[in-house]
Parts: sequence; C-alpha cells; structure tokens
Amino acid sequence: MQVTPSFRLAYVPGVTPGKWARVWSERLPDVPLALVAVEAAAGEPTLRAGDADAGLLRLPVDRTGLSAIPLYTETTVVVFPKDHWLAAAEEVTVADLADDVVFHPLDDTLEWEQLPGRPAIERPATTADAIELVAAGVGVLLVPQSLARLHHRRDLTYRTMADAPQSRIALSWPEEQTTDLVEEFIGIVRGRTVNSSRGRGQTAATPAEAPAAKSAPGRAGGAKSGSGGAKGGAAKGGAAKGSAPKGSGKPAAGGRATAGGRARGGSGSSSGGAAAARRGRPKRRG
Repeated sequence: MQVTPSFRLAYVPGVTPGKWARVWSERLPDVPLALVAVEAAAGEPTLRAGDADAGLLRLPVDRTGLSAIPLYTETTVVVFPKDHWLAAAEEVTVADLADDVVFHPLDDTLEWEQLPGRPAIERPATTADAIELVAAGVGVLLVPQSLARLHHRRDLTYRTMADAPQSRIALSWPEEQTTDLVEEFIGIVRGRTVNSSRGRGQTAATPAEAPAAKSAPGRAGGAKSGSGGAKGGAAKGGAAKGSAPKGSGKPAAGGRATAGGRARGGSGSSSGGAAAARRGRPKRRG
C-alpha cells in the first residue's frame, strides 16, 4: 500500500504562513500541507523530535543538527493603554520608558543586553499574560509587531521602537532531512518560480534544439546544407528573369553553390556575383 506524501510545517506565534501555504497547494496539489502551531520555545524540540518536517521559528536557532535560513526581520513596538502619555508620540525610544514598568515575559522573543525601564515584581509566564497586565495599567510591553497584532485589544495601542532589538524569522529543518519537499518549500519562501525551484515541482529542462535537418535540394529554393548557399533558391527558383530593378544587371541563371556555401551569381552577395552585376550594368545614355 502506497503512503500519500505530506508535509508538516510548524510555526510560532506571530508568523502567518498562509501565503506560502496557498502557493504550496497550487504547485503540489497532491501533497497535503499540515500547519502545526507551536509555542516559541517549542519550535526546535518539535523539529528534533520529528513532529514536523520544517518550521518557521524565531532566531536564534541552535544549528546543531538543524539548518536555518533567515527570512525577514520584524519591527519592534511598545504596547500600552490608549490613554497612556506615549500615545502622543509617533516613535518611542528606550530612554522614553525609563520611568515605566516594562514587562519581560518568560517567552520573550527579544534579546536584550540591558532591559529597559523598571522591572516588574514578577515576570509574566507568557506574552498573553503580559498583555493582560498592560491592559490593567500596570506597565508596558515590547514585542515584535506581529505579536502586538496577534494580541490586539481595543483598549490598547502600540508605537514603533526606534532603538530596540528586533526579532528575525527563519525557516529551519533537520539537516539530515533535506528532502525534495523541503527544497520545494525553500523555493516557495524565497520566491522562486516553478521552473527555478529545486524541488519536486521543478519542470524538466528544455532540451537543446536539434540541429536543422538537411533539406533535399530542389528547384524551389531548398537549402543544400545548414550553412551553405541556396542551390536554386535565389538563382533557378528565386526571382523571375527580368524582375530585377533597372541597373542591377542581368540576373544570373542557375547560380551554383561553392564548397564554402557561397552562391555564385544569383543574389549578388558573393564577390563573383558582384563582379557579374558590374559587367552586366548598362551604359548610361548621354
């Protein structure tokens, strides 16, 4: 019994794989794509345990046994109640938060050398818990913009941070499991076309054009060889006698191709044809 292939893609909160999933279904309609939502801290363990073929994770990723391709960098924002004084600012700096309690949840995805603002008495377990505390007016929270949108509330808003660390999203997968389907998904997230993709959906390369077959010589102007001149194309079977413009000379009848492929007479393109045309040029009347 043949098992139908499938592809399992893990993704952490804030990442929206929908656009890539649509491209996948268009290119590989016979291979189901299963989206596996995982918490930020569970991304790597999911891949190492073989519970997903690839994952959209936040860097850093431990590269021991895992490959990772950075995809994009997210803007960091500060989330606060709509009536907070920060709402009057267009952009916020870390120094602006010196007097505010800034939450640093245990699942924080930002790498800080020094935490901004005043520390909370206790660290919230999750970003969702921190959002609840912000809504209660206890403090503010810095997160990637996608997480601010994910946890949107009508009583909260956010502003861009000018000098805060940023979160990067990467595609990661087990190094020893770089299958054709993984290659296919790499091509999708990198924007490769179907023809340039390295994976299963790649179309066969267009074969080189076969050399032109020799045509049988004929009175109607068939080519004698691939690069040679026409045996009867321009001479016997070419322009009709007397149809050449005045002053071009008498057309040569039955010009014969030389070994190099140049037609003698006929079109007048070779040196012999040009000389024949000069000899046949009528004298001008006084």
